[in-house]
Amino acid sequence: MPYPEPARTPEELQARLGREKVLLELAQRRNYSYDGIAMGATPALVVLPESTAEVVEVVRFARQRGLSVVPRGAASGLSGGAVPLEESIVVSFTRMTGLQIDPRARRAVAQPGVVTARIAEQARPYGLTYPPDPASFRTSTIGGNLAENAGGPLCFKWGVTGDYVEALEFVDFSGEVHRLERKAYDLVGLMVGSEGTLGLITGATLRLVPLPRHTRTLMAVFDEVGQAAEAVSAAIAAGAVPAKLEFMDRGCIRAVDSYLRLGLPREAAAVLLVDTDGDDPLVVEEELAWVAEACEGRGGRVRVARDAAESEALWRARRAISPAIAALKPKRLNEDIAVPRSSLPEVVRAIELLGQRYGLQVVQFGHIGDGNLHPNVLFDPRVDPEEKVWELLHEIARVALQHGGVLSGEHGIGLMKRDFMGEAVDPETLGALWAVKAAFDPQNRLNPGKVLPETNSQAR
Repeated sequence: MPYPEPARTPEELQARLGREKVLLELAQRRNYSYDGIAMGATPALVVLPESTAEVVEVVRFARQRGLSVVPRGAASGLSGGAVPLEESIVVSFTRMTGLQIDPRARRAVAQPGVVTARIAEQARPYGLTYPPDPASFRTSTIGGNLAENAGGPLCFKWGVTGDYVEALEFVDFSGEVHRLERKAYDLVGLMVGSEGTLGLITGATLRLVPLPRHTRTLMAVFDEVGQAAEAVSAAIAAGAVPAKLEFMDRGCIRAVDSYLRLGLPREAAAVLLVDTDGDDPLVVEEELAWVAEACEGRGGRVRVARDAAESEALWRARRAISPAIAALKPKRLNEDIAVPRSSLPEVVRAIELLGQRYGLQVVQFGHIGDGNLHPNVLFDPRVDPEEKVWELLHEIARVALQHGGVLSGEHGIGLMKRDFMGEAVDPETLGALWAVKAAFDPQNRLNPGKVLPETNSQAR
């Protein structure tokens, strides 16, 4: 569709879109300078569009003014991916909340500002669900999940965000609207996980699946952190494919128990939380038995939830980890490594020892069935030098790489891990990634400074 000439001033853009959609006051703009873990620069202006046409208007204005564009959802991200780093426009998608469920086609069509949990809630009356469920699913938006290719507790069995995308709509930095479907050339797969560096996602068609009819839950308690990791490999080798397979170490257990008073085993070194699900109750029970046997064979003490209420209480504990550990120290930095399951025992033990060596509190949890761990470094900037914290994070990243893993399982590279990319990816691959970026965004105006290192130097 033809568009008029772009606005020439922020005030003109505000007049076109509406005062409530274009924020110019300094106090308003400062509220958009951060995400869940990082602080950036105050944006030049903030726009809250309600349609793809308004996103196009903003992008064309940014291009005309030579400004960068930073997409933002609920700002719950944990890699600094949504923070502006220079003179920029933050495009907040929180007003683009359109959602349609098509039960016959088993699809949902969603704008990027739709809260993730709402998709499954709207599909449930039709006996359908949307499985990708990051721990922040009640606050995070589908646009942010698409940008990071988010995972979650259900993703070991059911897959990550990208596995459920059938089509995407996005706006490039020329202000052109593109609609992609998963056909011979999978450009959808290229856009998902690109962290807003290739285009601004304005809509997605998502696959829905039938709700499983039966679910069972268990908790296994271990006296040594590596035993829990060993039990994971043993359960999967026995043939179990749990719907959820989650890990918490002692620091997480104690923090959550203090936070919620659930009576968790505070002296345990680690726990596993496991769901098996399916339509055949006998198969669900059989899988649960395989997991229980694997845990007991590695020294675990198993407790099976008696009913849905007890199961929900256990999963409340897992979902409460982030706020619980945030109360322990003034600041935290959240790693997001993913390693082969065969390496999990060595990796969780190595990270535990690194925390002791650096004299910093490190807690570990994550989607251990995927090999996706979230070691969190907790610190007080008044006491702990920031250089020491970053050095420890770098060492944790190196542990993952040394064991055949990667820097991110779902949170993205963003700003936090950008400087580690030179060690994780060879120069030829980095060059190819920059070539892709240049093809989509030749002026480097879409979320600049994220994912790809600006120089070959890895010093922070």
